[in-house]
Amino acid sequence: MKSLDSKNADFRFKRKEHLKKKKDIGEVFSKGKRVACKEAKMFVLENKLPYNRICFTFPRAFGNSVKRNHTKRLCREVYRNFKPQLKAGFDVIVLTYPDNQRRTYAMTLMQLSRLLSKAGLLL
Repeated sequence: MKSLDSKNADFRFKRKEHLKKKKDIGEVFSKGKRVACKEAKMFVLENKLPYNRICFTFPRAFGNSVKRNHTKRLCREVYRNFKPQLKAGFDVIVLTYPDNQRRTYAMTLMQLSRLLSKAGLLL
């Protein structure tokens, strides 16, 4: 088993990187740049911090808590793996829409990749 070194520490999804305050989330929704694909929408706003903050959210009719939590875990994991490839200093909200299939890691990876490239956040 590998030990956690400074190279792998960049992949952690730290508490300060979570966008949580209602005021901040509202500002990103109202003033942020919007990009969309079939399954999701992303709102991006510059935050003048040396790191990104992100929030994953869903429309009210997304399904039960099991489906929402599964999707949120997948989104977090994909984002965590994308982190070293992203420009810093942005607040990001990912609004995911329900689909008829069970969401997979590969589907979520393609979706987030499309949104991040459209938003211009990939290095």
